[in-house]
Amino acid sequence: MREDAGVKVLVAPDWFGVDLAAAEAADAVALGWLRSAPYDELDLLPLSDGGPGFVDVLGTALGGQVGVVTVRGPLGDPVPARVLHVGDTAYVEAAEAVGLHLVAPEDRDAVASSSYGVGELLLAAAATGVHRVVVGVGGTATTDGGRGLVAAVDGHRDELAGLELVAATATDAPLMGHSGAAHGFAAAKGADREARDALETALREWATETDGGLAVRPGAGAGGGIGFGLMLLGAERVNGTELVAGVSRLDDRVRAADLAVTALGVFDWESLRGRVVVGVTRAAQRAGRPTVVLAGRVEVGRRELASLGVDAAYSADEVPFGDEPHTPDERLAVLAARVARTWSR
Repeated sequence: MREDAGVKVLVAPDWFGVDLAAAEAADAVALGWLRSAPYDELDLLPLSDGGPGFVDVLGTALGGQVGVVTVRGPLGDPVPARVLHVGDTAYVEAAEAVGLHLVAPEDRDAVASSSYGVGELLLAAAATGVHRVVVGVGGTATTDGGRGLVAAVDGHRDELAGLELVAATATDAPLMGHSGAAHGFAAAKGADREARDALETALREWATETDGGLAVRPGAGAGGGIGFGLMLLGAERVNGTELVAGVSRLDDRVRAADLAVTALGVFDWESLRGRVVVGVTRAAQRAGRPTVVLAGRVEVGRRELASLGVDAAYSADEVPFGDEPHTPDERLAVLAARVARTWSR
């Protein structure tokens, strides 16, 4: 083997927290990795599980045309959101309408935030004349169970007649319960224990008013219950990671590599429920390739790593950066450079 022959690395990250999109995370990993292993061959494949970056990733993989509409943000302010039109299918992203990243940390209010803008986005997608609309669900500021979404379309149900609706969810969580929209996810949206209890009560009342059977289905709790709202409109639920992996040819690109590297902001229990890290790891296992995870913070123990099939996980929080502040992409690049010294030839 030539001395300058390197490792073929598939870099397939999710979004790296609210400050770093998947494509930016891929660039940061590549920048750091090549500092330590300049002869390695990197294939950058940003991914999404239906949350932030869903439209970007699908646009790169599928092409198509993009239109921009204005909808209500999570607290009612107007925000731009895109509709990706590919053939007879439109793709939209709930996080572009009501994403957590649209609300400053000090203003986050899981009780007041609404999914109304997602309903407006759905209607805009239907108005393009397509036969199928796929909604990426995840990374939202709301926990209203999709009540706002349903309210937005209630007077326009005829515009959705005959439309095939798909909810691409980032999690299989039900609407209610310990792992549901309120108790499982609302804390990250600014809800304290009292607020989470109030939200859980409101979700139960909403399910009783509408369809309690749908509330227990996998994915109903996704996006603060937007998954449930879409199901009330007749949507089929699919795993967002699997959908994106299919159109991005993840399996083929893993087989062409020696090593799979994925990245995400926080590697925790929630990450183990059908998200990007799971999709990449399973694809790597099918191809007989090792998987390495880079994260801002790792909260998964060795037993969980072994069960999932991850060969190693590294945390940026454990890197000694000193007192000088670093941006998220700089931290990820430094982490990637350190990991490359272990995993490259």
